Amino acid sequence: MNKRVVKLDVREDIRCGREPFSRIMSVVAALKPDEDLLLIAPFEPAPLYAVLRQQGFVAQPKPTPEGDYEVRFTRSSETVVEPVTRAAVSPAGGRSCAGTPVVEVDARGLEPPQPLITILEALASLPEGAVLRARTDRRPMHLYPELEARGFHGESAEQADGSFVTYVRRR
Repeated sequence: MNKRVVKLDVREDIRCGREPFSRIMSVVAALKPDEDLLLIAPFEPAPLYAVLRQQGFVAQPKPTPEGDYEVRFTRSSETVVEPVTRAAVSPAGGRSCAGTPVVEVDARGLEPPQPLITILEALASLPEGAVLRARTDRRPMHLYPELEARGFHGESAEQADGSFVTYVRRR
C-alpha cells in the first residue's frame, strides 16, 4: 500500500520567531492511518522524535544540501510501550484537599524544550475537572501562550530551591 505524504514546512515559522510545535501536533493529530508526515525544518528537530515516538511514529531524518532537514514520520508497525509523560496522579488518592484530581508532572532536570513538551503532552490527556501541577527548573515562560491557545490558564510560583511549581486549569 502506498502511503500518502502530508508535507509541513516550518522553516518560515522558525525564521519569524513563531513556535511551530502546536502546528506540528495539529497536523499529526489529523493524519489518517495511511498518511505519513514529511516535516521540513531549518535544523534537526531531535526533541520531536521522542514526542512522536510515544504516539507510534518513527522518524527518518535526512539533511538537505541547503542545510535544512526533511524528516519523514511514519507509523511504526510495532507497538511502542513508553509512558506518554512523566505524569502521575498524586499519591494522595489522586485528589487535592478540595477533592479536585491532581496530575503531577515533574519536568525538572530536562533540557529545553523537553519541559514544555512534557507538560503539553500531559495536558492532552488531562481529565475533565483535574488540575495539572508541573514542577520545572525555570519559570515556564514559553508555556503560557501555549496554555492560552489550548484553553488553559497557568500560574507559577517560585520555590525556596529556585525551581517553579505551575498549576494549570481549564478555563
